[in-house]
Amino acid sequence: MPAVSSATAEQAPRPSHDDRLLKAARQAIGMIREAVDAHFSVRLWDGTVEPLGRAVTPGLQVAINSPGVLPSLLRRPTLDRLIRHYAHGRIDIEGGTVIDIGEPFALDQTKRKALRRINKVALAKTIWPLLTAKGDAPDASRDFGAGAEGTGRQKGDNKRFIGFHYDVSNDFYKLFLDPEMQYSCGYFTEWTNSLEQAQRDKLDMICRKLRLKPGERMLDIGSGWGGLLCHAVQNYGVRGHGVTLSEEQLALAQEKVERLGIADKITFELRDYQELDGRFDKIASIGMYEHIGLANIPAYFQKTRSLLADDGLFLNHAISRRAKRKSKRFSARPEQLALQKYIFPGGELDDIGHSVAEMEKTGFEVHDVEAWRPHYEQTTRHWCERLSARREEAEALVGPEAYRIWVAYLGGCSLAFKRGSARIYQTLAGKSARGPRAVPPTRADLYE
Repeated sequence: MPAVSSATAEQAPRPSHDDRLLKAARQAIGMIREAVDAHFSVRLWDGTVEPLGRAVTPGLQVAINSPGVLPSLLRRPTLDRLIRHYAHGRIDIEGGTVIDIGEPFALDQTKRKALRRINKVALAKTIWPLLTAKGDAPDASRDFGAGAEGTGRQKGDNKRFIGFHYDVSNDFYKLFLDPEMQYSCGYFTEWTNSLEQAQRDKLDMICRKLRLKPGERMLDIGSGWGGLLCHAVQNYGVRGHGVTLSEEQLALAQEKVERLGIADKITFELRDYQELDGRFDKIASIGMYEHIGLANIPAYFQKTRSLLADDGLFLNHAISRRAKRKSKRFSARPEQLALQKYIFPGGELDDIGHSVAEMEKTGFEVHDVEAWRPHYEQTTRHWCERLSARREEAEALVGPEAYRIWVAYLGGCSLAFKRGSARIYQTLAGKSARGPRAVPPTRADLYE
């Protein structure tokens, strides 16, 4: 074989910078593939597709749309940086949703631990060109800004917190919610039921747990778009009052009662629950507890109890987190900080044990606690899939960035409920153990 002259060698083309990055990315994907054997592929910025497992789902892939994404994330691998790159389209999911990508990892802990088996020295050598390359700056995304954690909240902050999330656009929420505009956990009497059926069944279960009777006065704290009170008035003959801090929700709720011809039986107002007075026979708080902040829980239960009639019932429907093994204050995880920054400013999750204890400290007698975790997993899955199916309409209403953040949030919630890091409970309580009996001797009628 003839020798290659030095002149020929000097003329041989050297790999371009982009070629070196692509080669490093492909080699790193190969190492991950051997360790994890995932069910999806990675599409690189040049259009090539690298499977991340031996039997991937056709078309399901994570798209890396810019060569600067990987250097940026490898040097600072934070959830916040990942969210911002995703929000601006530098990372995308194709052929499915966040749920489709993450579900096997939520179910199988061994898959989450598999990356630890990769030789760290070999991996570092492989990705060195990516580590030293220029990274994309993570552009600022739609977020609440300073004070999203809700620490030291002042009067008026609650309205800004609620408005940030709920006043995006009523038309946007209509894209993925049911006709009753229920933005809380549905109740699936059969797992194959539609979202619409599950939400109707949820409304009815709440009314039956509260033992509503004609003529009773019912309060809905955080009344949303008015669906619960409209159902209670039309089917149980109560008189309803709802409070919300969302102007968009209030406008739609008031329009709805006028359209249904029940405006003489329901009132809605833009008001903080802390400013309420009077007495109500039954009180519901559905998906509002998560917004108040852990420091405000005692005051919340004290105020609610002061509004409840002596023989009344209070139903608190709230997402919770798993209790810590050691008794100490919750520390904010990256997921919580991201939710506060991009989705629910001021929000914090309690654990059910603490919630029940605080209710009892305030003087409530707790009658029933029911877990609905699988129901919310199913509900958020429906929301994520329905919003994904109407992507073009959503982007036209709120822009690509807000759409991406919302669809990822809904999918992430479904995964959190599946793996059990998020839970949800309905807690029914009365005002006092010494007062009149407000519930029957058994709950058999609820589940007939």
